[in-house]
Amino acid sequence: MHHHGNDISVVIPVFNEEGSLKELHRQIRESLGSTGKRYEIIFIDDGSTDGSYRILRDLKRMDSRHIKIVRFRRNYGKSAALSVGFEKASGTVVVTMDSDLQDDPDEIPALIRKLNEGYDLVSGWKKVRRDPLSKRIPSRFFNFVTGLLTGIKIHDFNCGLKVYNREVVKAVKIYGELHRYVPVLAHWEGFSIGEMVVRHRARRFGKTKFGITRFWRGFLDLLTVLFTTRYFRKPLHLFGFWGLIATVAGLIVVGYLTVLWYLGLTSLTNRPLFLGGIMMIIVGIQFISIGLLGEMISKTKESEDLYSIREYIP
Repeated sequence: MHHHGNDISVVIPVFNEEGSLKELHRQIRESLGSTGKRYEIIFIDDGSTDGSYRILRDLKRMDSRHIKIVRFRRNYGKSAALSVGFEKASGTVVVTMDSDLQDDPDEIPALIRKLNEGYDLVSGWKKVRRDPLSKRIPSRFFNFVTGLLTGIKIHDFNCGLKVYNREVVKAVKIYGELHRYVPVLAHWEGFSIGEMVVRHRARRFGKTKFGITRFWRGFLDLLTVLFTTRYFRKPLHLFGFWGLIATVAGLIVVGYLTVLWYLGLTSLTNRPLFLGGIMMIIVGIQFISIGLLGEMISKTKESEDLYSIREYIP
């Protein structure tokens, strides 16, 4: 069962977190050292502009057995970092966590125990949040809507601390801003998902990288996820259905008015409804064509995301 030796891979995206890296490394070592399992820590330096990379190199010199470093040429974002980290991970269990010390490495062994109860993915749930209200309210709303639309009963989609079976990590493709939807993608691939309450610590270094823009991006990503997973296999089902409805409705309206006009009961120049009917026909036909295009694209699409990695230090 063992793939070249590691039981646990910890994947950590790093973007300008020079203040917390040493402490994070120490805590992970303490937490995982006590389990007696073999582990690796994969740091993905996502185009940091501070001293993060230098610190990672120092840590690597000190603890070369456990640390691997991937360094991007520029900032590609968390999803890119995670997907490259997943690709490099050799463990039977993969852990993801944030590098800002808000996730507590001491939770990892418990999360893994929970995973071994028969789940494929266990998501942390920060029940007690140590964040300002301006971050908590959008987050709560966001989790509620996501749960509603995806049918997954998870309280906290945004928690970076998650534990996966190796299979999940290799099966799920993440790109764009989809990292917080890995549970959704995994769920739709047929993996079982659990959650566990974890401690959430207040930020000690730097400030939160969260704004209202992130919130909107999150929603757009949710649409992307719904689309690319639910409807991507069958774009015509979604577009074709609404397209047909619009076209038929438009034809009925236009037909009805044409009959009235023919019987001399109305003139078409002052009937806004006539324009409406024509609009519906046009939009309907466009929808149907978009659906067909979607079908064609989905038949041919098998592209790989490539990120420019500056160096990889295993």
